[in-house]
Amino acid sequence: MDFENTNDSVTRRIQAFTDRVSMLKANDLYFYNQPIDEILPGMKVRVRGREMGMYASYSYLGLVGHPRINAAAKAAVDKYGTGTNGVRSLAGTLAIHTELEETIANFKHTETAITYSSGYATNLSVVSTLMGRGDYVLSDKLNHASIVDGCLMSGAEFRRFKHNDMEHLETMLKNVPEGAAKMVIADSVFSMDGDIIDLPTMVALCKKYDAWLMIDEAHSVGVLGEKGTGIEEHFNMYGAIDIKMGTLSKTIPSVGGYVAAKTEIVNYLRHASRAYIFSAALPPAQAAAANEAFKVILDEPERIVRLNENTKQFIGGLKSLGFDTMLTETAIVPVLCGEDEAAFALTRECQHHDVFVLPVVSPAVGEGLARLRATVTAAHEPSEIERAMDVIGEAGKKLGIIK
Repeated sequence: MDFENTNDSVTRRIQAFTDRVSMLKANDLYFYNQPIDEILPGMKVRVRGREMGMYASYSYLGLVGHPRINAAAKAAVDKYGTGTNGVRSLAGTLAIHTELEETIANFKHTETAITYSSGYATNLSVVSTLMGRGDYVLSDKLNHASIVDGCLMSGAEFRRFKHNDMEHLETMLKNVPEGAAKMVIADSVFSMDGDIIDLPTMVALCKKYDAWLMIDEAHSVGVLGEKGTGIEEHFNMYGAIDIKMGTLSKTIPSVGGYVAAKTEIVNYLRHASRAYIFSAALPPAQAAAANEAFKVILDEPERIVRLNENTKQFIGGLKSLGFDTMLTETAIVPVLCGEDEAAFALTRECQHHDVFVLPVVSPAVGEGLARLRATVTAAHEPSEIERAMDVIGEAGKKLGIIK
């Protein structure tokens, strides 16, 4: 394709992003896709030869590099090799896959579970497999992109209710035609804001209006509940959710996604879900790592205690400096900057002082809502958190984000 002599819509979109990235790089404001050279103990990384404190990781319990998890992955490679060379339905299912699914089901208090090659593929395929033309999907306005894409792909009537607004959700449920299948879908912890869905009210509404309930627990496993099992434990509502979706790549230091549910639902997904039928099985090392990680969470509850303490310290400290951290209650801590340029500049100042944070800007968030999407983990020391907040605070004052 000759970009200089072509002016169709595809070329214009590509060129617009090319120009934006070039401008950011020219002004030392581009921080995406940075290779991390080394992961160091204590939530530190080496990037471009510099040791930095990591405040952008999803490893909420600090399980990356855990000796038990590493050993399980190595043992799986010795036993099975590095790949499965097949899809799960045919020659790709190994004993470690069924063991992982049993572990997930026990952890999530369900009858059984199914695993997929990625969290994105899980939401995309599960929603589009369960729902179809003539059905209604009601989705929180701030749900993850994979949920949105699954809703669109399903062909169902797709309606979005205002963020965490249960009155608006009820209005939508009332307006679904009688007899139509309906599903309510929401994140448990919202990935850009860090707040928690109002699960008790949502469950009551789904029962009242006979709707299926699917909850994405990507950011709640290892974060919510005394044992870290997620949002049902947090609200003491085990068994309230029909379809519990989660990832294996955040608190769980592996890759993939899963659904935990009743046996009938999972059996249907095994035989009708395209991402399961037509994707290669999880590599043995990744399945074994995930399997062991769920066990470590239950065996080491002190990690959740430390995470909660560190979360309170980080949110409280940033608020006391004058930052707007929105409605977060969790380890995801948005540091509101306003315009995109301010978020890029704050990232630059922080990384130049060895605090690894990253910006989230439009269109990922609304215009004027650009932010640092900082995270804190159980592996951070309180003194390290204090230093990170000092750096963020000084940068915020320098840029006029806070006084």
